[in-house]
Amino acid sequence: MTVHRVVVLALNGVYPFELGIPSRVFGTARDRYEVLTCSLDGGPVATNSDFSVTVEHGPEVLTTADTVVVPSIDPSVLTRELPPGVGEALASVPPGARLVSICTGAFVLAAAGLLDGRPATTHWALADVFRSWYPRVALDPEVLFVDDGDVLTSAGAASGVDACLHLVREDHGAAVANHVARACVVPPWREGGQAQYIEHPVPEATANGTSATRQWALEHLHEPLPLTELAGHARMSLRTFARRFNEEVGMSPGRWLIQQRLSRARHLLETTDLAVDDVAGQVGFAGGTSLREHLHAAIGVSPLAYRRTFRGTPPAVKATAG
Repeated sequence: MTVHRVVVLALNGVYPFELGIPSRVFGTARDRYEVLTCSLDGGPVATNSDFSVTVEHGPEVLTTADTVVVPSIDPSVLTRELPPGVGEALASVPPGARLVSICTGAFVLAAAGLLDGRPATTHWALADVFRSWYPRVALDPEVLFVDDGDVLTSAGAASGVDACLHLVREDHGAAVANHVARACVVPPWREGGQAQYIEHPVPEATANGTSATRQWALEHLHEPLPLTELAGHARMSLRTFARRFNEEVGMSPGRWLIQQRLSRARHLLETTDLAVDDVAGQVGFAGGTSLREHLHAAIGVSPLAYRRTFRGTPPAVKATAG
């Protein structure tokens, strides 16, 4: 098995928690990844806490990277232009290597021009600053991460865990990602986006939530689950349920249901030999055609192509008369 090299670029002002995420997540995936941490000069790096960290490598290891991660740095040291040496370091990354930012690390990629014309995200609290500095980036501050192929950006702090787990899943499938998540004692997939974490007035203590209904829906994904049924289970009007659901989850009930159905379908495609139509029926899609359309819209592949990728199943060959 080829080992995938992840290089983490530590810059002055780095958050220690985010700096450690790649090593913790990728390092837990057994022998599939090698994680190296470097600085611009190979010397110690000042964190945003009351200590510095010593790294083992200089920027030369960036030239050997399969994935480069730029963790978040303290907003107080952010500048619109790249700090000295950062542009040269990023320019040394091999073509085709994957670039990943955690939280304010997106500011670094944007300043280097690497996000121009691309969708991206960063911490919701800094969205206005980011837009004013980098108007050519299609910022979406409501999601936990944005996967744009060879560039992935994630939101604040713990969303770096979400992003790294997502990459493990994309690289090696759900079973490996779930193993890593269990070892790290984190969920393999978090519902919703940043909208659920943006500061809002706290709802009244007597207000009902949608958590119980969401759990019930997950247990009944094979059923149609129209909005009227969900609202009825929550004992709310349609309008109140839709509003409360969006406040708590950061997306509409319909969009959330599609995400959950696709997540379950991907798991079944990876771990069973069920036909596509049977998978669709078990997760609540109207049929195989519906599953194909939704999966292609979400990740750009068909169910059979997805299964071949993550199970190594060879394509079926029709027998011919000889």
